[in-house]
Amino acid sequence: MLLFFVRMSFRNAFRHRLRAALTTLGIVVAILAFGLLRTVVDAWYAGVDAASDARLVTRNAVSLVFSLPLAYKDRIRQVEGVQTVAWTNWFGGVYIDESNFFPQFAVDVPTYFSLYPEFVFEPNQYHDFLRDKRGAAVGRKLADRFGWKVGDVIPLRGTIYPGNYPFVIRAIFEGRQRNTDTNIFYFHWGLLNDRLEQLAPGRSNRVGAFVLGIDDPANAGPVSVAIDREFKNSLAETLTETEKAFQLGFVAMLQTVVDAIKLVSYVVILIIMAVVANTMAMSARERTAEYATMKALGFTPGVIRTLIALESMLLVTVGASMAILLTGPVVAAFAKPVSAFFPVFNISVETRLLQLGGAVAIAFMSALLPAWQAGRTKIVDGLRKLV
Repeated sequence: MLLFFVRMSFRNAFRHRLRAALTTLGIVVAILAFGLLRTVVDAWYAGVDAASDARLVTRNAVSLVFSLPLAYKDRIRQVEGVQTVAWTNWFGGVYIDESNFFPQFAVDVPTYFSLYPEFVFEPNQYHDFLRDKRGAAVGRKLADRFGWKVGDVIPLRGTIYPGNYPFVIRAIFEGRQRNTDTNIFYFHWGLLNDRLEQLAPGRSNRVGAFVLGIDDPANAGPVSVAIDREFKNSLAETLTETEKAFQLGFVAMLQTVVDAIKLVSYVVILIIMAVVANTMAMSARERTAEYATMKALGFTPGVIRTLIALESMLLVTVGASMAILLTGPVVAAFAKPVSAFFPVFNISVETRLLQLGGAVAIAFMSALLPAWQAGRTKIVDGLRKLV
């Protein structure tokens, strides 16, 4: 019986080869597009997913654009629950021209990297970076993008902090996990501060944000409240939040775009579901006489409905398998030109599961109505078409 179902379904599915090929192609395009769009959405949240619950970020309460006095670090360190205080400034320099954008941060190296164990250094390179004030550490993905190696001199032209800054790459770090962002450029905050003390003393000894390591992620709320209370009614009030909430703040700026991409990804599935349903309806309608004959021979409506469902599943399985296989190469090709904006651009397990779930939904939903109608076909009405 099983062999009968398989043979009949296969013959019915590919009886009209051109129609079957076009339907399969549509399924491939739809599920492939769904996987690519979901990967783009995941890329927006890559920073959020990689954030640690044990790290807090303290910034100016008015806006991230405004800085905080470096002197805050001592008062923050005294708050109960705070173990480590590091600080960072967004640099915003230009390498050769504006098209070569990549994130650059001036950080207090010893404290900052003690908070980020996901960045893996070779010990010798890290010590060289630590000792050289002109030194820089770059992520593996960024180094591969420009072909940089240890010892290369990288000139950056400051925009927020005017001037030319020639850095020497002393370390190239790897990511401990697959979603670790290694498209980043770090250098010593002290170098930047020394330059500001000479050229713009009013801007020196100020930081963009403090990054804090706390003793227990469960204390994130009380510690955040205590820090912000410490600087209440000061010239630069603070806003302290978890690193995840801090990253979500960036995503929220473009939340409408992200929501639109999510919506389009599901609309694509709905459209191909309608297309396959139409194909199945046409196929079932063309075989009304055959189904009536089968009923006359004693086949039950359940057998006929099963044949139509299997036919739909066969078409979708072929298309979905091709789409899932192609998603990897397509995402890899798409990742290269957008690496500056999406440093982590990987297909998640959730996306793979959603692709499979979408394929199953297309197969069953598109066969539902044609199978129901075919099962209700009356023998007399069906055989009349043979006359």
